[in-house]
Amino acid sequence: MRPIRPLLTAAGAAAVLALTATACGPGEDNAGGEPSASATQTASSGSDGFTISEDLKGRLKEHGIDIDKWRDGEWKNWDQDRWLREAKDYVNPIIEDLWDPDRMREAEEPQRPVDEGDISGDEAVTDPEPAPVEAQAVRSPYHSASPASGKVLFDGPQGSMVCSATVVKDPANPGKSNLVWTAGHCVHAGKEGGWYRNIAFVPSYNDSGDSAAQLEDANREEIAPYGVWWGDWAQTSEQWIDQGASTGGQGAPYDYAVIHVTPEKGGDGTSLEETVGTALPVEFAAPAAAEAGSLQATGYPAAPPFDGQRMFRCQGEPGRLSIEADQPTMYRIGCTMTGGASGGGWVGTGRDGKPALVSNTSIGPVTGGWLAGPRLDQGAKGVYEAVSRKFAGR
Repeated sequence: MRPIRPLLTAAGAAAVLALTATACGPGEDNAGGEPSASATQTASSGSDGFTISEDLKGRLKEHGIDIDKWRDGEWKNWDQDRWLREAKDYVNPIIEDLWDPDRMREAEEPQRPVDEGDISGDEAVTDPEPAPVEAQAVRSPYHSASPASGKVLFDGPQGSMVCSATVVKDPANPGKSNLVWTAGHCVHAGKEGGWYRNIAFVPSYNDSGDSAAQLEDANREEIAPYGVWWGDWAQTSEQWIDQGASTGGQGAPYDYAVIHVTPEKGGDGTSLEETVGTALPVEFAAPAAAEAGSLQATGYPAAPPFDGQRMFRCQGEPGRLSIEADQPTMYRIGCTMTGGASGGGWVGTGRDGKPALVSNTSIGPVTGGWLAGPRLDQGAKGVYEAVSRKFAGR
């Protein structure tokens, strides 16, 4: 599956949607550079709840996007000539209360299936398929059991979608991180499209672990007790933007992204890390699969038999998976989580002996049974450090 990808909210929308990724490569304008003063200054929201910075106004104007029309629904226009795809073109103006309880609850996952024929036959880098490991429900409250975990919500051509994500440390802002790690396909559609829109992170979504039926009458604060945080910048690998696809595992070894977030309601300057009480370090020198030890993958699986409302996890020792012989080998573990778990963090033991993020869920088969994630390398480190530098000291 690349049912390890996000889920569609449009009722009856069975079509597969492209994955997403966010990026700002070293060759792009101001890639990884310091933001202009206005780039991180959010304008006060108007009575319509539409918030936009002066920097963003300029970028929208540059691409011929009328601000008032965007506010009134132009963001729903997915024509190819209007769908921004280059790394430097990321725009995501806040629309307050767009993610109401119904939209959050109903967001679904677009398929990104992988068939056995898509996998390289090079036995030197692909180990036998692991036995399925039954996903275990995370105990609630989720903020106590897995405080760095949450959901990424976003809109694409076929409706509202969902992935999973993890709060990670920001080297430029120790103890005050606003960085979230997820999959590239959760922010950008890859070679088939461009940046997804209305990207937001909800830490400890449905913290109490209520059932879908119980959530029918839940208010926004019950579903999102630690707030809704909008992505004011995102970055993914150039390989994902150029190669990523909704099926076949294309671009999967480079399927990672970092989102910088800001509170929807403006907040008082308290960071995401301070709000949730933690952030994980990221390990970019993770060992080969044979030496990786046990890894734990966490997420909100949304494709059947799951419904996307509860947090689950799997644990196991990874094997190797090769999609293409000339691309990095991925980690693979047995796990029955399905689409919606995409982007969720894989946690192992870092070089200092403490828990660290070492991968994220990228792909899996249509029928479930295993998950695969990229082994984070210097390319992933470059994406992470570029986003950190962009908001250094802010």
